[in-house]
Amino acid sequence: MAAELKERTFQFSLRIVRLVESLPASCIGDVFGRQLLRCTTSVGANDRAACRAKSDKDFLSKMKICEEEIDESIYWLNLIKHAQIFPEGKLDAVIS
Repeated sequence: MAAELKERTFQFSLRIVRLVESLPASCIGDVFGRQLLRCTTSVGANDRAACRAKSDKDFLSKMKICEEEIDESIYWLNLIKHAQIFPEGKLDAVIS
């Protein structure tokens, strides 16, 4: 299960990297892209850190950070969708 989650978070981050590269070269595209890239890549990094937790409490704390970063990722993806700065069909493909 841990290996599967590592792979899934890595692949999700990779899809987001490609999405961010395709955002319009504008102030909004830049800000949204940086924010989205930061939080989505943090999910995988924090999951890996959780696998090396020193205690159950440390593990839960790191997984809580993952949960927060996933929620932030959803926020930025929804903002990109509603701002209509990325083709919706392509955005759906990235999210699934």
